[in-house]
Amino acid sequence: MPESINILIIEDEYPAAERLQKLVHKVDQNAAIVQVIDSVEAANNWLDTHEQPDLILSDIQLSDGMSFQIYENRPMDCPIIFTTSYDEYALKAFKVQGIDYLLKPIKEAELDLSLKKFRQVYGKFSSTVYNDNLSQLIGQLMPKSYKSRFVIKSADQLIPIQEEQIAYFYTTNQLVCMVKIDGSSHMVDYKLEELENMLNPQLFFRLNRQFISRLSSIHKIHQHFNGKLKIELAPVCKEEVLVSKEKVPVFRRWLEGE
Repeated sequence: MPESINILIIEDEYPAAERLQKLVHKVDQNAAIVQVIDSVEAANNWLDTHEQPDLILSDIQLSDGMSFQIYENRPMDCPIIFTTSYDEYALKAFKVQGIDYLLKPIKEAELDLSLKKFRQVYGKFSSTVYNDNLSQLIGQLMPKSYKSRFVIKSADQLIPIQEEQIAYFYTTNQLVCMVKIDGSSHMVDYKLEELENMLNPQLFFRLNRQFISRLSSIHKIHQHFNGKLKIELAPVCKEEVLVSKEKVPVFRRWLEGE
């Protein structure tokens, strides 16, 4: 990829446009601003008569409409970094060739990271790469849904169990057992690896190869030899529950809500 990149700025607020130009030159000395445009109409006219730049830095709400009108009505070959005061348009932005979404006031470090991201994908920016990136970005923006209830078998009945009723899961003789807060236990048709992906990670933690516990079911935590931690669960578990030395830092961050 060439060291120099041509950037088109679409921004209808003069002070914001001036500041953005200064930040671009500060973080990337090889970036050239080819034009600063302040409206949907002017942007359409410019793109109709010029080659598309290497990159567009675009506000969303312009004086005569939304900048999405520019990109939805023409094939765009260049990526776009959106610069806006509003966060509600993020998903839509990533559907029109957006590779990043910066909230105003734009910070120098954030712009620097965005331009570096652009340089990393420049030259291999194909529809396949873009669609892969889009799926990842939308996945990050959309809140993931976690399993809220399980169905267990009891004699000839199927009984729904709400996630809030579950204290922990553990393996025994290659089977997985669910222990409820009331102390009752039931077999489930899932592996711990599957459960780890189904459960909300803010509420549940994989303590070791045998146990996944809810935060509120961790009754006591004791220092153990060789840097391990010994966990007392509630309801009481007959098995010894240890967190390895290697996993202790991750476990502590989870306890602190990080």
